[in-house]
Amino acid sequence: MAMNTTSRRSLLSTGLGLAGLAALPALAQDKFPSRPITLVVPFPPGGSVDIMARQYSEPLSKLLGVPIVVENRAGAGGSVGAQYVARAKADGYTLVVSSQSSHLANPLTQPKVGYDPVKDFENIAILGRLPNALVVHSSLPFKTFKEFIDYAKKNPGKLNYGSGGVGSMGQLNVEMLKAATGAFTTHIPYRGGTPLITAVLGNEVQFILDNLVIMLPHIQAGKVRALALANDQRLPQLPDVPTLAEVGYPQLNLTSWIGLAAPGGTPDAVVQTLYKAVREVATSPAMLANLKERGVIPPEEMTPAAFEKMMSERLVKFGEVVRKAGITAE
Repeated sequence: MAMNTTSRRSLLSTGLGLAGLAALPALAQDKFPSRPITLVVPFPPGGSVDIMARQYSEPLSKLLGVPIVVENRAGAGGSVGAQYVARAKADGYTLVVSSQSSHLANPLTQPKVGYDPVKDFENIAILGRLPNALVVHSSLPFKTFKEFIDYAKKNPGKLNYGSGGVGSMGQLNVEMLKAATGAFTTHIPYRGGTPLITAVLGNEVQFILDNLVIMLPHIQAGKVRALALANDQRLPQLPDVPTLAEVGYPQLNLTSWIGLAAPGGTPDAVVQTLYKAVREVATSPAMLANLKERGVIPPEEMTPAAFEKMMSERLVKFGEVVRKAGITAE
């Protein structure tokens, strides 16, 4: 039977309408996020990176409207988890909670780390900044940074310092301190932050220049003493402790950071969605109070592009330290 023009138009219109309806679920699926997001923590539970991930996961989940699962994939000082995310699908559903250990120290000191911290990731946002502190056991006679350095210079090798492992940020921090002051101390590496804390509290090592967050409760309890902060200003929790800039070493502003990164190639729209969500959570009164209580500096506004620029600059800065000190973590 012949079909008139009106019928053909009606059928064509209906067909296109049905096709459009069929496409709606696919379009809905394209909206990010539409399913659970995994935050990979490349360290064991209980450390500063793990704590930060769990502090952010619940408010981010509420804001984005999807479950956020924290998954610990520890190993090789953070390299195992970071490499896992670098190789994950670049869709924004598998992210890594990054740090200077996993995305700065490891690529510089581990020849076979398996990822590039800039090319293989989209660095999204800073979750918080962690001041480093020069901390000594409370039984030692040093009351000031100057007394500590004077002793270390006059007694080379008599002071031992600890770190979370060969090539860790704790080691790189002290190597920068040694280069700046001319002091000589002996490195004793440990397998991560927990045994390092035990060693400091037990006076197995005389000092560290490392994450203040993990040591703050012990400083406040009088078990260890902070002599200086590697930060651009004093902290309200330790108002009497000077910064390294105040004692003559502004180049040792070694504030660490914890951030969020996605696999390289993740669409910019997804990165921007995550960035805006992190910023909203980070500036909320509840998160600001939480970070302050833990001694974490709230993150300043830093776009993904600015974050990547900072990463590149620090890779150059600490790369010089690694080369001069000959540090290699096998």
